[in-house]
Amino acid sequence: MRHLDFSPLYRSTVGFDRLFSMLDTAGNDAPSYPPYNIERTGENAYRITMAVAGFTDDELSVEAKEHVLTIKGEKSEEDSDKEILYRGIASRTFERRFQIAEHVRVNGASMENGLLHVDLVREIPEAMKPRKIEITSSASKQIESKAH
Repeated sequence: MRHLDFSPLYRSTVGFDRLFSMLDTAGNDAPSYPPYNIERTGENAYRITMAVAGFTDDELSVEAKEHVLTIKGEKSEEDSDKEILYRGIASRTFERRFQIAEHVRVNGASMENGLLHVDLVREIPEAMKPRKIEITSSASKQIESKAH
């Protein structure tokens, strides 16, 4: 994998050093279990789909705290009287964390066919949305002041 040099960006940005360090470490020692997809389902809607075959709803937990979404799977003890000849379906405990942006909230979670779906929505407050500012000319202000 290539290593990207973000040092030129440090010169022209302020306050993004945490972002650049996260990008630097992305891909290094990233866990691959369980596999997941992140998809955009609308203009301000997203979905994380995670393959959690063999886990029940009770063995999974989804928690959103501050700007971190944590999905945990804790497998309950299996029957010890079973003799497994080959184990191809992983059933180990996992914890996967996702950094979520500001104003993104978890809308819900559901299980379907061994897939956990976590729906996210970005809700931008009215105060932060762009607004049109009317431009007035100084000539119209002078006419209004003389009329009063």
